Amino acid sequence: MATSWSSSGTDVHLDWDPRTGRRGLADAIRDAVRTGRLEHGAELPSTRSLARDLGIARGTVTRVYTDLAAEGYLSTSQGAPARVAAGGARLAARPRSRPEKPATRWSLQPGQPDLSAFPRAEWLSATRRVLQRTPASEFGYLEQRGVGALRVALARHLARSRGVVADPERIVVCGGFSHGISLLATALRERGNPEIAFEDPSLWVFREIAAAAGARISAVPVDADGLRVSELDSPAVVVTPAHQYPLGVTLAPHRRAELTRWASASGAIVIEDDYDGEFRYDRKPVGALQALAPERIAYAGTASKTLAPGLRMGWLVLPRSLVEPVRGAMAASGWRPPAMEQLVLAELLDSDAYDRHVRRCRAAYRSRRDRLLAALPEPLVPAGISAGVQLLLPLPESGPGEREVVAAAKRRSLTLQALGPHWIRPGAHPEGIVVGYGTPAEHAFLPTVETLLATFGDVIRA
Repeated sequence: MATSWSSSGTDVHLDWDPRTGRRGLADAIRDAVRTGRLEHGAELPSTRSLARDLGIARGTVTRVYTDLAAEGYLSTSQGAPARVAAGGARLAARPRSRPEKPATRWSLQPGQPDLSAFPRAEWLSATRRVLQRTPASEFGYLEQRGVGALRVALARHLARSRGVVADPERIVVCGGFSHGISLLATALRERGNPEIAFEDPSLWVFREIAAAAGARISAVPVDADGLRVSELDSPAVVVTPAHQYPLGVTLAPHRRAELTRWASASGAIVIEDDYDGEFRYDRKPVGALQALAPERIAYAGTASKTLAPGLRMGWLVLPRSLVEPVRGAMAASGWRPPAMEQLVLAELLDSDAYDRHVRRCRAAYRSRRDRLLAALPEPLVPAGISAGVQLLLPLPESGPGEREVVAAAKRRSLTLQALGPHWIRPGAHPEGIVVGYGTPAEHAFLPTVETLLATFGDVIRA
């Protein structure tokens, strides 16, 4: 919300959103000074009048004025109005601290959970317990595989919830799947296996990361039963067996058995990306593929969908032959997930707070999915609805096309992701829209769905 004030003959536009609070107001005044809209010597409103105009506490404005005076933007004195300090307008060279405004008002971008559902109270409580109980030695330089307490907690959790054969000695904590695939690609390349096959379609970001780590990328098609194992001819393959991304199919039982036989017979490595295995709605959970061949399958999981991608917290459960190569790649990268976050996650896992949070999210996302399905118009038949926080809306051959839908969405200030960029092999492919219904905050979910429906109403031909 843009806000203006008028005082002492000065009319100044403040680009301030009340939701940003005191810091946002300070940023808005700094910006007005830097850009010269508030000139040297300009008088600012009194704290009382500005608080009244903006509908906020007078103490908030007083604090902002005090902070800006300490930074050299304002000059204040007892009984006199605050003014822009001499030289204050020349501070424009300082970088702006205010984040850029989002490109759109609404978003159904896949790959992100509802960030407003992050369990702040549980995280804070776990942090306090960690600080009270953890010896100082735990905050020293980290072992490359990650904090021992987290690896032990993950081993128990993954064995119980996903059926993973998980030994703490085989676990490497990493910075999400993007970091994990980079480590694996590096380790495989250095072992003489430079090629990695990906499902076609698959998320292009991970292919680019693997290629940047030196991998040669090949494609294996996916059908209604998942990856076509018979077309595999690579020393390694990345799969999303529980809920294929982005098509949403589940790897069929006969394909699971075929894939593990292929890996065992050929000596290949299967990289299982279990990115949303916790969220299955209409049938029993699909266990991890890794349990069928623990020495041929590297299991990858993250907290990106269950907690928040900004934590950059993931884990690899590795075949024994890959533990040292991946540990070495981690050491060479020079980066580790911070110890504090690892210890807090371990505490959440051990206290069952993580499981309770996942159960709440599972119920909330299932409700969202059901409301979205009930709202979709008849020409749209969604796929991949049994799990996860996204679904696929295949587009009819008669139109509209992906570009038309995405352009219409942009006009309505809605972010959508097309299926097209996910394909590896060139040529004609089915078109569709990948809808991330987990992304909006709960209060914004229904308005976002209404915007989606209006978008399709703009482009669907009668």
